[in-house]
Amino acid sequence: MERSNAVTFKGTPFTLLGVPLKTGAKAPDFTLRDTALGMRSLGDYKDKVRIFSVVPSLDTPVCDMQTRRFNTEAAGLSDKIQILAVSCDLPFAQARWCGATGVSQVQTLSDYYDLSFGLAYGVVIKELRLLARSIFVVNAKDILTYAEIVPEVTHEVNFTAALDAAKAAL
Repeated sequence: MERSNAVTFKGTPFTLLGVPLKTGAKAPDFTLRDTALGMRSLGDYKDKVRIFSVVPSLDTPVCDMQTRRFNTEAAGLSDKIQILAVSCDLPFAQARWCGATGVSQVQTLSDYYDLSFGLAYGVVIKELRLLARSIFVVNAKDILTYAEIVPEVTHEVNFTAALDAAKAAL
């Protein structure tokens, strides 16, 4: 499914691919690569509330800030909450970025290979082959309890709403 003019990037409209998700729906499965090129799926994080912090690229200022902020917030969260940063950056670039920034509480996962996550969650920017800035919270029963796709990709997510949704999903 294509959704024309679904988001903007610096004011320019772009198309999103995939079906938009609604809260209350079962979270779709996906296949992502971790920094060691291992395969990861939704089931790898079962029994946890998952915050998917989706960014276009860790090497940009807002994405960097978003991921660092969630890394800081993780210290005050239950160990039953897992924060996962998803981008199309190569796993090697994600590992380099984490090492350079000291981010260790957020696990980075790459959707570079087949856009499995982006298509399943409706956040692939067709024209750029990147993921739109978004947040998804999935409870331990794999139900989507919060979804936000930021209309202007260069703007920040609603951290408070996402964190509150994750705490409420415990």
